Amino acid sequence: MEKRTGSYPRVRIESGGRTVVSQAGGVLLVETVRKAGLDTAISAALMPWRKPRAVHDPGKVLLDVALAVALGGDCLADASMLRAEPAVFGPVASDPTVSRLIDTPLAASEEKALAAVRAARAEARARVWTVAGERAPNADGAVTVDLDGVLVIAHSDKEDAAPTWKRTYGHHPLMGFVDHGPGGTGEPVAALLRPGNAGSNTADDHVTATQLALAQLPKEYRRGRRTLIRTDSAGGTHTFVTWLPQRGRWLSYSVGMTVTEQIQSHVLKVPASVWTPAVETGGGIRDGAWVAELTGDVLSGWPKGMRLTVRKERPHPGAQLRITDAGLRLTCFATNTANLPIAELGLRHRLRARAEGRIRNARATGLRNLPLHRTAQNGIWLEIVQVALDLLAWMPMLALTGTARLWEPRRLRLRLFTAAGQLVTTGRRRVLRLARHWPWTDVITDALNQLALLPNHD
Repeated sequence: MEKRTGSYPRVRIESGGRTVVSQAGGVLLVETVRKAGLDTAISAALMPWRKPRAVHDPGKVLLDVALAVALGGDCLADASMLRAEPAVFGPVASDPTVSRLIDTPLAASEEKALAAVRAARAEARARVWTVAGERAPNADGAVTVDLDGVLVIAHSDKEDAAPTWKRTYGHHPLMGFVDHGPGGTGEPVAALLRPGNAGSNTADDHVTATQLALAQLPKEYRRGRRTLIRTDSAGGTHTFVTWLPQRGRWLSYSVGMTVTEQIQSHVLKVPASVWTPAVETGGGIRDGAWVAELTGDVLSGWPKGMRLTVRKERPHPGAQLRITDAGLRLTCFATNTANLPIAELGLRHRLRARAEGRIRNARATGLRNLPLHRTAQNGIWLEIVQVALDLLAWMPMLALTGTARLWEPRRLRLRLFTAAGQLVTTGRRRVLRLARHWPWTDVITDALNQLALLPNHD
């Protein structure tokens, strides 16, 4: 009788390896930082916070934490992943040094520090979009920014944590993401840290988040109809909808609206011949869905040029309907785009659902919780999360092709970043050799070759 050995082979473990590199695939993010010029931009921006005779550059320290978050970390101490691999990530500050930087100089002057980091990110973003060419989110001459709120649960009593509208406890940041379209993911351009009890439809917060988002875009997209601001019904307030297209901004918008009794009564009066079949992304007819444009006194009090479109659709199994939906689910949105048919406008607004994927990625990249106690500290952390998400969006945009460009952070980590390597020194060069049998080694090497072809940051 054979002795049972189990399902997995037995491997003897020794701790004497010296040339093995963990997280070797993280070199993709390091090369993305270099090509974007993000390291030099953040270092220059945070130079006022560098103490005399300091060993570590504040910009490098903050960027190291962002790299650790991009690799899957969720607290400041996870920078130790990088510290263990100086051949790939360079010298990394100790945990106390990282904590002191976040707490004392940066959080103590939060607004100035955040403004400096944001300016560096905007500078790097403009460069990345330029070198990305046809892959950039503005390749068609337009940019879409999606605004949406995120509930972040607090597991302890942190500053400004409060009960949320979902009966949880924590914070309620308002974030903005640039949509990369069907061939990509998205990148963060705004994050406004708010208490858990902050209102979903607070117009001032939507204005502030939009201003933060516009400041992250290349200058030619900070005003004008080529920039589309898209929100759910939380953005459907008079103040916000009036602010967006005002003179000097002239922004396009596609904003969800609450189906009020007045809108409901107008929908009931729409003739059957007026309803237009909704369309799918590929241009085909969407079964069981129709759109129609509302006119008349329902637009009274709203900005001139606003179009109000209502959509009715057969509910999906398990969908929650209002008593006034009369068997069909009703949604409504407003836009100031005048040169597109309502079916295309309806599809464009429905694609706002991609923002849910961006939020899911943010939760998987340091936004599962806010790890620090004070609001100013967590404001810096939220900026670090955005830097990490920037890198996770820029690297695929610049270096990956095919379906790999659509991989979300969890898959990037599992297949690319966690790949192990062997560091070999030949002459005066250090070579990082990846495992030949790893299924995605070719993806990593092809991506690095693609990054190598891009111009270096001056």
